[in-house]
Amino acid sequence: MPKLTEIRLTRADQTLHLAWDDGVRFALPAEYLRVESPSAEVQGHGPGQRVTVPGRRHVGIMRIEPVGHYGVRLVFDDLHDTGIYGWDFLRQLGEEHAQRWAAYEAALAAKGLSRDPPRR
Repeated sequence: MPKLTEIRLTRADQTLHLAWDDGVRFALPAEYLRVESPSAEVQGHGPGQRVTVPGRRHVGIMRIEPVGHYGVRLVFDDLHDTGIYGWDFLRQLGEEHAQRWAAYEAALAAKGLSRDPPRR
């Protein structure tokens, strides 16, 4: 498996830039990372329990915390911080970005939800 060689956050556009030693690179938006969080809060505890997370269009990443030699914990400004993003999972998110994003937008539409946060 290729090794991650770079992880860098661009705060201006809230994008996480990732690079591997085989030359593969991805730029993943914070919103995408938040709604695809590997946490039980999003993924559920079993098949069919996945939650569609609405209203995160403007979410940002406050911190990136190393977790051993295998991943990071992303701390989002909506205070979500329970998912551990392993290197393999980040690679998968990059490779499947288009398909996962299309599925997310379809799920929002089917449930009458929006990427925009609720108005106060």
